[in-house]
Amino acid sequence: MTSNTNRPHVLMMSEITADGKLTLKKGASSKILMKYMAHETELLLHNTRAEYDAIMVGANTIRIDNSFLTVRYVQGKSPIRVIPCSMADIPLDANVLGPDAPTAIAVCEAAPKERIEAIQKKGVSIIIAGKTHVELPLLMKILKEKFGVNKLMIEGGPTLNWHMLQHRLVDEIRLIHLPFIVGGADTPSLVGGMHINTEDEMIRLTLKKFYLCGTNLVSEFDVRYNEA
Repeated sequence: MTSNTNRPHVLMMSEITADGKLTLKKGASSKILMKYMAHETELLLHNTRAEYDAIMVGANTIRIDNSFLTVRYVQGKSPIRVIPCSMADIPLDANVLGPDAPTAIAVCEAAPKERIEAIQKKGVSIIIAGKTHVELPLLMKILKEKFGVNKLMIEGGPTLNWHMLQHRLVDEIRLIHLPFIVGGADTPSLVGGMHINTEDEMIRLTLKKFYLCGTNLVSEFDVRYNEA
């Protein structure tokens, strides 16, 4: 577990193609590729969800994929669904606002009051974490202290993944490798964000485990932030 007691232990979990892409092209749902995962790998994903207190994805992923983010294929409790959405502009018909599992939408102080009230009418919790945008370190602290989240998994897109790594909030990464190449200069990859300038800025990982799950290779890494 993480030595930082002020935040949850965080696992980043994602499916990626052989060339590191998350989708077929920009704006396409990741569900298109996920349907090619082996059934055993789907069970691994849902078993992992059941082991965690909360699951987080970005608001743009919700707009594109409209996922439920629940445990459906195995026995177990669905985690709290956490969606950072600074201006509270998540679609009100999004599946994560339904009754299938508890949900918390993280917004900033600048979010329009009417949008916040519309979300709250869905029976969803609102977390205010920042003045002009959601501050992820603050959100992690609130999830730990007020929601009892000790273990959080993220199934984010490239933007959320980037910001979580930049804030040094990810402890482990688990990748489900899909045997495809999709290409595309602007096709979303595992981590987006700004370009780094030197090798000193690279985030280093330690491979700790790899195995076949059905027909999919799965790799597991620890994240090492303090080593150049």
